[in-house]
Amino acid sequence: MDIWRGELQREPVPEALYRMLQYHMGWADEKGDLLADPVSQGKALRPTLCLFTGEALSEARPGPSTSPSLSSGLRLRTGHSQRDWARALPAAAALELIHNFSLIHDDIQDGDVERRHRPTVWALWGQPQALVAGNAMRSLADIATLGLIQRGVSQEKALQTSSLLTKGYVDMIQGQCLDLAFESSLEICLEDYLTMISLKTGALIWRSMEMGALIACDDEDTIQAFANCGRALGLAFQIRDDVLGIWGDEATTGKAVGNDIRRKKKSFPIVYALEVAQDSDRQKLVDTYSKATLDDQDVQDVLTVLDKLEVANYAQHLTREKADLALREVSRVPLPSWARQEMEELVEFLAARQY
Repeated sequence: MDIWRGELQREPVPEALYRMLQYHMGWADEKGDLLADPVSQGKALRPTLCLFTGEALSEARPGPSTSPSLSSGLRLRTGHSQRDWARALPAAAALELIHNFSLIHDDIQDGDVERRHRPTVWALWGQPQALVAGNAMRSLADIATLGLIQRGVSQEKALQTSSLLTKGYVDMIQGQCLDLAFESSLEICLEDYLTMISLKTGALIWRSMEMGALIACDDEDTIQAFANCGRALGLAFQIRDDVLGIWGDEATTGKAVGNDIRRKKKSFPIVYALEVAQDSDRQKLVDTYSKATLDDQDVQDVLTVLDKLEVANYAQHLTREKADLALREVSRVPLPSWARQEMEELVEFLAARQY
């Protein structure tokens, strides 16, 4: 691997850069050979939300759904309404690029050597190269939004959309800074944690729906309703993700039960438990998370406290509460029946997903 890495670093810069980007997106292998069947591309939730919102708000009468279901639970439809969601494709691409830029940098910060069942970019090419790849992906996202004008979106709306994207990833970076600060503290209140995830995870989700609505319509109340829906959806998504990080099925998630505990992540279950636990239970959590490393018994001790406090049940209750709020936010917006049904299916998927 070290010899291979050295060969990669001697490549002309553009080729080496494109290889890293294509690899991370799941389009190519480590050698740069394009894959016949792209792998490990994630859920594509953010671009799907953007395209779905644009189509749902289009004036075209919905036709029959003919395209395959995506992992997020939504479908993009074909036929005479295709032109409506297709206008938002540059924005959707930009959102996915920003999300993946953050993943490349997150892997470096967290020291993760594997993502989506493959080695991470920095594990193959080193941290300096991975930082460049992440920065390049962010720059490509900024360029991508300019393609809105070529698809018939007004210059004013294209600039507004670009501004929303920038605000989204600035908020995301602020959330990441908060998350890093939480690593060295055991005095995190639940309100602070929810603020952090509303930025780190939620910002791009709500901007996805806000951008899709902005491109599709001019009604400010409708645009705001979808932005509010996205905010609630982002919280539901991350809280559920935190539950899976501790109690998720290893065969489904690819991670061992208690994985986030072993890594001492201050995820929702831990923050909530630290806030409500009393006496010996809280001291057990504090003592455990004060250790440099955790062993299997430490993980089991934490799981015992979490089970005693019924943390998983509370987390699921709050997930459902935020999911229901997301649906209420768009309930006042006139939508075709297919769009409302698929929105309900999406929310149900996010609230109960197993991966």
